[in-house]
Amino acid sequence: MTEGSTVMLRGLATVSFWADDVEAAKSWYSDVLGIRPYFERSGPDGKLAYAEFRLGDFQAELGLIDRRYAPPAAAAEGPGGAVVHWHVDDVTAAVERLLSMGATEYQPVTPRGEGFVTASVTDPFGNVLGIMYNPHYLDVLARIPDFALPEPG
Repeated sequence: MTEGSTVMLRGLATVSFWADDVEAAKSWYSDVLGIRPYFERSGPDGKLAYAEFRLGDFQAELGLIDRRYAPPAAAAEGPGGAVVHWHVDDVTAAVERLLSMGATEYQPVTPRGEGFVTASVTDPFGNVLGIMYNPHYLDVLARIPDFALPEPG
C-alpha cells in the first residue's frame, strides 16, 4: 500500500439477514449461536424490527432485520445474493446441527482442496448461511496477539 492510500474493504462489519418474523429469527439464531443479541430495536408498530449479535473471534455483527425494510431487490422469492462463509471447526457437524434445527441444504459439504471445506444452508427465514473450514483463517488468528474485546452494549 502506498502512502496516503486507503484500504477499501477493512473487514466484515455487519452481515444483514432479512426475516418476516424477527422475533422467531432471533430465537432461532440465539439457539444456533448459544448467545442472545446484544442490541434490539422495535419498529413504529412496537414489533421487533432489528436484533444484532456479536459473534466469533473478531466479534463480527450479524443483524436480523424485518423484511419490510429490505431493499426492493432483496424481496425476490427464494434465497439469493452473496454467500458469506463463517469459519467453523467442523463443517459436517455444523451442517448436521443446522439441518436438525430446521435449515435446509443450499450447497452440500464440498472439499475445495488444500484443507478448505465449504457448505451452506438456507435458514428457516430464507437467508443463505455459509460455513467454511479455512486453514488461512486459523493461521491469521494464531498470529493475532491476545486482546480483550470490549463488552457489547
